[in-house]
Amino acid sequence: MSDAAQPTIAEVRAAAEAVKAAIDRHLEAVSSPSAADDPAVSAAYEQLATAAIAYDQILYEVYDEVTPFEIPGDEGPGGYHGPEQPEAISVLIRRDYHVADPTRLRAQAERLDDSLTPGGVGGVNAAIGVLFGEYEPDEIAARSEEFGLEEADSTLWVAAAEPTDPGEWLPEPFEHADPRLLICRFDVSEVYDDEDPDD
Repeated sequence: MSDAAQPTIAEVRAAAEAVKAAIDRHLEAVSSPSAADDPAVSAAYEQLATAAIAYDQILYEVYDEVTPFEIPGDEGPGGYHGPEQPEAISVLIRRDYHVADPTRLRAQAERLDDSLTPGGVGGVNAAIGVLFGEYEPDEIAARSEEFGLEEADSTLWVAAAEPTDPGEWLPEPFEHADPRLLICRFDVSEVYDDEDPDD
């Protein structure tokens, strides 16, 4: 983003004021006598979520900081649309790695598969296949440096789901990940790392 396109401090302040106003509207809506069935509550919730997301984004662009607020389903409009008591849940995990040391990665795989002896067929891709075929993803995460991998961002989503028959979803395991069914999520990223690297 160019300097000319950068949001101004005044725009950050305006976004903060929008969050404050949305909080007031939400509190007024939920404290009304008919709050249980009042569509104004849902509208106020959506307005508050939208204002909070906008503030978080502009705060990061200007100050490289984020808020402590996490809004389920903020990847798409409407918030959580799932059941209050889901019959099943899906746990979706993504872990990214940099291949920091291909030689170490290959050496680890060669210990497990004789066909990967030095000069044998297959390269890094084959070595990755051997390691992930032998070890559980949690063990690879715990021993990533030993395997020549460097941990990058990761995320874990817990989403409401419908009960399925065994194997039913295997052909397209992540095709139907719906942010509106997201119950909670846990992200690990340098984007959110506020720790001083010298500590």
